Amino acid sequence: MPASGAVTRNTLRQQIADALRDEVLAGRLQPGQEFTVKQIAEQYGVSATPVREALVDLAGQGLLDSNQHRGYQVHRFSVEDFRGMIEARSLIVDGIFREGGAPRAHLASGVALVSVRRRAEEAARAARCGELNVLIGYDLRFWRELGTLVTNSYIADFLHRLRVQSWAFAVPHLRAEPELGEWLWSGHEELVDAMTLGDADAVHAVIASHDDLALKWADRLERQSA
Repeated sequence: MPASGAVTRNTLRQQIADALRDEVLAGRLQPGQEFTVKQIAEQYGVSATPVREALVDLAGQGLLDSNQHRGYQVHRFSVEDFRGMIEARSLIVDGIFREGGAPRAHLASGVALVSVRRRAEEAARAARCGELNVLIGYDLRFWRELGTLVTNSYIADFLHRLRVQSWAFAVPHLRAEPELGEWLWSGHEELVDAMTLGDADAVHAVIASHDDLALKWADRLERQSA
């Protein structure tokens, strides 16, 4: 019984963390918005313990800030934070492909590549159609699965965390974009094609186009706020 109870609590903790992360990524929990453990527990109809644990997890992932005696608030990332995420991601990915990441993906099982390609197709379609909510879900799954094909789990987890944070920053701004489609990257399928061929140079070029678009958008945001 104790073991079963622990599993149930841990599962609930993860479900709450996932639900709140989705709220942040959907823009329903805005940067700077405050809430307490009690409020979240009442919202989901659960006890305080798994909620508190879930909020600690999200704070550890950089999505929430803990305010002593006041609860939590959604972390407010800056444009400079966003640039730092892109730079860190670029340096790590460059290192991966210098170590043969594309050939490793080329040798992955057919089933794994089919799954990644399916995510790529859906993410690219959503980006072209300007369907932001759909894009975020497929984009995160796409990069997570791709990461497991080309590097170890520790690096893949760190890259996933950076991508979640970058979406958390971008969503509120993207929702206010009059020309949303112009800033949504849709090169997922092109990237899978390059990886399937084991072409590291092509992979690098596609990923560079992704990062260049993100940095160009960051520059535009900064000019608008000046």
